[in-house]
Parts: sequence; structure tokens; C-alpha cells
Amino acid sequence: MCYLREVTFGTEFLSWLFFFASFPLRLVAFPSTSICAQIGNFFFSFFLFLQFNKMLPVQGQAEIINKICGALDKYESKLSEINQKIWSKPELAFKEYNAHDNVCEFFESLGAGYQVHRKAYGIETALEVIYSRGKGGRTIAFNAEYDALPGMGHACGHNLIATSSIAAFLATCEAMDTLYSDGLGYSVRLLGTPAEEGGGGKLLLINSGAYKDVDACFMVHPFPVLSGAPDLISSSSCTGLYLANDKVQVTFTGKPAHASAAPWEGINALDAVVSAYVNISMLRQQILPTQKIHGVISRGGDRPNVIPASTTVEYYIRSETARTLKPLTEKVVKCFEAAATATGCTVEYEWEAAYKDMKINKPICDSYVSAMNAMGHSTIFDAAGQVGGLSGGSTDMGNVSYEVPGFHGGFYIHVDGVNHTPQFTAGAGSEDGFKRSLHCAAGMAVVACRALVDGSFATAIKSDFEKA
Repeated sequence: MCYLREVTFGTEFLSWLFFFASFPLRLVAFPSTSICAQIGNFFFSFFLFLQFNKMLPVQGQAEIINKICGALDKYESKLSEINQKIWSKPELAFKEYNAHDNVCEFFESLGAGYQVHRKAYGIETALEVIYSRGKGGRTIAFNAEYDALPGMGHACGHNLIATSSIAAFLATCEAMDTLYSDGLGYSVRLLGTPAEEGGGGKLLLINSGAYKDVDACFMVHPFPVLSGAPDLISSSSCTGLYLANDKVQVTFTGKPAHASAAPWEGINALDAVVSAYVNISMLRQQILPTQKIHGVISRGGDRPNVIPASTTVEYYIRSETARTLKPLTEKVVKCFEAAATATGCTVEYEWEAAYKDMKINKPICDSYVSAMNAMGHSTIFDAAGQVGGLSGGSTDMGNVSYEVPGFHGGFYIHVDGVNHTPQFTAGAGSEDGFKRSLHCAAGMAVVACRALVDGSFATAIKSDFEKA
């Protein structure tokens, strides 16, 4: 399933050769008389060199990689079964009862020190599995998402997210138990986190204290294979990949009247919705490329011959960071207020849990890239979105990354559509998707083990988190 990649002098030599050769090759492929463009070519070549050179594994991790791969091989058939059970029975936010029960039953069947907590932290479809040894020490957590989308099933691949986190948790526990059974204190935790697609399950877990003693938290997310880099198995998160997100439901209230006999007696709440929609559409031309505003009219009235007395719209407002989101949201609210004033309606707001942007932890990302490439899985730290670009999506894992050092890597599956399409649902249920989720599980487990046993690495993770 995974293996340790051999590294020789020839590999190191080739990485340097790649750097020096790529610069003139890019000048030939993209000739330019501009000195600035040529300098840009040089630095891009150097960027590629750095990414290629990260393929050299950290010395001394061979033994732990072998133990982790052995654990994943041992549980592969059971992990495949859990993955298919979640994928074939998609469940919406806070209704993931089958997923919750399947995962809990699996760990209850293992026994061997796995403490299983159903309905964790008072949330019916949340779960927690804890594996601890010794006293004190550091705590690592893995987030398992398993909610689906209405009418599309697992069109965002949360079955694969659950599978990769369950696998990484298992592999970390087994590797630590085998290699570090000399009294080292540590704790490994699997958190089943419901309602990522709407409801902010992780925010509820944060508020309930689920992450208060966690030193680092891991998960990965599937995406379609990149056309610009089809050989990539995965990448670690880049800044701006996940946007901060405000979600609001807005209700305009007017006054009903007969639309033909006495329309002047009414106050048209549908006019307020239309006005707000137009206001926001005009606002879009003045916002940054990294900012997004999109919405739907969820209720526009009851009958054509009745002036609508009540209408509802739902909007998502996104920006690169929580800091830049605040003024954008204020502008959108002014669009709603202006619509209400112009039409004589009243306006009410119902705000959902806000998702923050994802704080990137460079030591974790670098270690993950090293581990993945050491196992032969082509992976980069796409720090500035130069390869994958910005997803435009949002996640409640962003909120977790503001509480504890977090990792939310991406991995790429072969599929004919993007996330949130029926085509992606099919890809999420494929054998290719399952295999790739296990590759990433191995990478996360290597980093998790290192964070538990390597004090200097743990300090670097904490330091990077505190200064971000």
C-alpha cells in the first residue's frame, strides 16, 4: 500500500540538475525581452527546485513509516467496508446516525484500550475515540467528517475524509504502541465531527472543550485531479485556500394586498428581495477577486395575485481572512437595509455559525510533504496557491485552526466533475479515491507520531501557531 522511497546520491544530484536546467528551459519555452520576466522565470525555477528537493525524506523515519504502512495494510479491508457504508448511505448534517454507529461499533470491537464515546459532548452524531498511554505527554487529534449534501450524496467526499482520519488514527496508535512502549506519555484522539456542510459541528465541539488540550489536529479533503499537475497525489494547504465565511438568512416583512384590485394597499416584500439582490450584484464589481458573495431566494411569495408579505433570502459571504470578511459583511448588510428602506419593509437577520479562514502551520505542512514523498506519493506544500489555486470554499476546520495548530491538506482523485456535483459523488465512492485517502492517512500518521515524540518539532509547531 505504501513504501519507503530509496534516496541516493543520484537523486540529490538530479534535484540540483533540475534547478539549473529548468531556468534556461523556461527561457526557451517562454522567451521574453523583459528583465523582470526573466527574473521571474529564475525564481519560479527555484520554487520548483525546492518542491522537488522536498521529495528527500527525513532520515530516521523509515521504521515508523514501515509500522504505519503495516497497520494500514492490516486494517485495509475493514476501512474499505466503513468507507462504503458511509458513502452508500449519505446522511445530512446532524443526522449522520449510521456513520456514527458504524465507526463506534468498529472501535468497540477492537477493544485494546480504545475508549469510545458515543454522542460525544452532547451532540447526537458526534463521537470521540481516545487511545492513551502513560501519564501526561502531548495530545494529537484527527477530525472525521461524514455528512453529505442534499440530493447529491457524498459530493464533497466526506466519506473519504472520515476514512483517512480513522486510518491515520489507527496507524498512529499502532505505531506508537509498538515503537514507544517504554513509558512515554501521550494521547491520540479521533473526533467524529458532524455537520460541516451546514451547522458548524466543529464550532459546537470547540465550545464544548473538545480541542482544549490538543497540541495539533489533522484532516485531509478530496478534490478533483489538477489539470496543471495531474501527477500530484496531494498537497498541504496554502494560504487563502479556505475562505472565512459568514452565512445569513434574511427575512423581509411587508403587507399583503390583492395584487390586481388594490396593490397600493400592500408593501411588497418581493420587491425588497429583488432590490437587495440587485444591490449585492452591483457591489460585486467593487470587491476583491478573493471575495465571494452568493445567495438564493428561498421564499419569494405564495401566489401571483397576492402582494408578498414575507420573503426570505440566504447568502454566503466569503473573504480570505476573518479580518477582511468583517467590512465586506457590513457592506452586504447595508444592501439589505437599503432594500428594506426603499420598499418600506422591515428586515430581520438569522446568522449561522461563521467559518474562519484556515491558519497554516508550516512545520506540519513541511513534515507532511517530506513523509508523503518519502513514501513515493508526489506531494507539495503549495504555500501561495501557485499550483492548485484558491478553492473558494470554506470549512469549520478553519475555526479549529484558530484554537490549536491545524492541518487541512488536499488530495486529488480521478473524477469528471468538481466538488458538489454528481460526478464527484461517483469519484468519492471509487477504489482510486479510497486508496488515495489511505496514502494521506499514512502521511498524517507519520507527522502525528513525530509531534508526539519529538519535543523540538512540537515546539516548532506551537511557535508557528502562536505567531500566525
